Amino acid sequence: MICVSLGRTRHSSMQEEHQYLAEKGAELVELRVDFMRKRPDLGRLLKDRPTPVVVTCRRRSDRGRWFGTEDQRLALLREAIISGAEYVDLEDDVAKSIRRYGKTKRIVSYHDFDETPLDLYAIYNRLAECDPDIIKIVTMANLPSDNVRMLEMVEAATIPTVGFCMGEFGTISRILCGRYGSPFTYASFSREREMAPGQLSFAEVRNLYRFNHITKQTKVFGVLGDPIAQSKSPLIHNAAFRKLGIDAVYIPLRVPADNLMETLAEYEKLGIGGYSVTIPHKESVIEFADAPDDLTDAIGAANTLYKADNKWIATNTDASAALEAILTGLRRAPGAIPDFKGRKVLILGAGGVARAVGQALVSNEAAVIITNRSRDRGRNLAAELGCQFVTWENRASDNYEIIVNCTSVGMFPKLDETPYEPHWLTESMVVFDTVYNPEKTLFLKQAADRGCTVVSGVEMFVRQAAQQFRYFTGKDAPLDYMAETLRRSISAARAVTPPAGESTSAGEDVAS
Repeated sequence: MICVSLGRTRHSSMQEEHQYLAEKGAELVELRVDFMRKRPDLGRLLKDRPTPVVVTCRRRSDRGRWFGTEDQRLALLREAIISGAEYVDLEDDVAKSIRRYGKTKRIVSYHDFDETPLDLYAIYNRLAECDPDIIKIVTMANLPSDNVRMLEMVEAATIPTVGFCMGEFGTISRILCGRYGSPFTYASFSREREMAPGQLSFAEVRNLYRFNHITKQTKVFGVLGDPIAQSKSPLIHNAAFRKLGIDAVYIPLRVPADNLMETLAEYEKLGIGGYSVTIPHKESVIEFADAPDDLTDAIGAANTLYKADNKWIATNTDASAALEAILTGLRRAPGAIPDFKGRKVLILGAGGVARAVGQALVSNEAAVIITNRSRDRGRNLAAELGCQFVTWENRASDNYEIIVNCTSVGMFPKLDETPYEPHWLTESMVVFDTVYNPEKTLFLKQAADRGCTVVSGVEMFVRQAAQQFRYFTGKDAPLDYMAETLRRSISAARAVTPPAGESTSAGEDVAS
């Protein structure tokens, strides 16, 4: 079950949004009465309530907004119990001073906004002495492994325990806590109204991650990266699971670069079945694998970890996905010759995606030329691939049949920039941009205006994800449905600017 936290300053707003949540399928709503400007009228809030409620009045010392005295707050909590609220939230240091009455269930809670203490079991035992119906322990995750300790504690609890971690590192425990016995998780009314660090919205928890359908049998997958919040991988993988009726969930997993091996070892305890891998882990993740496949060994980077015969296999789906995407353009281009042999291809950039795309093109006998703002990095990649290098200043000095943008130019904050001047483009070119958000970058718009055949990063992003899906599940992905889902999401969020520094390229790994 999902408990939606609701905090408004006016009674009418609280009631209206409570009704709205009920109509959207909410089963339990937390009324954060400490948000109210005037003394809460519990009779008004509880009368004809459309769902069961948790009444919570959080002190300022506990990151709440209660403006009155402590005696007034405790009186309010007692009033909630007398009025028959389904649940009342009592902090562990005051729970013993408020007696049980009627049918109201007692949630005895503990919050730590700084860390996840080592003595979680001691905290649990202390709360268990406060006559709880439900224990609630919520802490800040400073490392991904904090989630594992929290979920192990929840699973071992003999009293129903809501337990998860806050912060971006804590997302996995918010989504999986029910799998380990938590009677519910908490969600916000919307992403803009989170009441604790890292809190997900009701729509995300219910629709994207399908919290209420996650059981011990549900298979778990995720995407490893840092940062990771803007990744669209959870959107399209979960959509594919839902479309095909597969009992699985796919979660964003923020992991620092210096903590990857420890995290993967800890996550073995959670039975995660496969990972997509993005920056900054594409090279280092190979060390964790029992074996990289030949392509990964040649590229020196992996974007996928999956289990086969109980062994971790590292592979790279960026390369073949990029080739398939470019081939869609070649089939639509004048002459329609879907072959790379001898074709002159300019790759803009020298990051992980450029390496994967370049390796694949060289293997298919294309004449590849690398250009990059950093000359040393560009020359090094060209030497690795055994192809040509041209300086960034001279990148338009030759005639090319295919141009591939593997830089970050075109995504936020460089939306109004292009890596290749429009007057350098000719209508015979196939132009491919690995950036998928926005789908129509300035580079692609200008290329289309010049009569070029254009291919967007959506084509590559969905194809690389579809190949990962096959490794994870053994089933063919609903490719068109994934692409449609991604495009709808990008369109809906068009007015919202993504945070700086978070990649939205097809390989989610760019550099120049």
